Amino acid sequence: MRKADREIKSCGEILRLLDDCQTMRLALHDEPYPYIVPLSYGWEERDGKILLYFHCAKKGKKLDLIERNNHVCFEVDSLAGYRSTEHGVTADYKSVIAFGRAERVYGEELVRGLELLLEHCHVEGYSAKECAARDITAVVKITVESITGKRRFAE
Repeated sequence: MRKADREIKSCGEILRLLDDCQTMRLALHDEPYPYIVPLSYGWEERDGKILLYFHCAKKGKKLDLIERNNHVCFEVDSLAGYRSTEHGVTADYKSVIAFGRAERVYGEELVRGLELLLEHCHVEGYSAKECAARDITAVVKITVESITGKRRFAE
């Protein structure tokens, strides 16, 4: 990171940011340009690994791209507004960027991914098991291999 003084070094703070943010932007390999898409997500830390889950249609561009190359990058951020500085105006933000591998999941892990997604998005009144039983939704898990956080202003 070029500006090391802005790095979020606390794993706990990075995880809180994953909790606080509602949308991730997922970047996938495509030709001739990368493909990026905003998604709702759920996440958990299991066995020392950070796992993110999202849902999508059972057929489509995201799944096709993941099947060709499952290396992905995602970003989440929180903007607290703008502040004046000696040079002008700048954003007061926190962000996380992570790299990992994506894979479609099935069975109990699909249900777990839906549970985490519903919980993170504060959706009540739906059963992840019932959603999974409808068999109309795919769930993808991202296993994070590296993650960094950055902020513009300290809290």
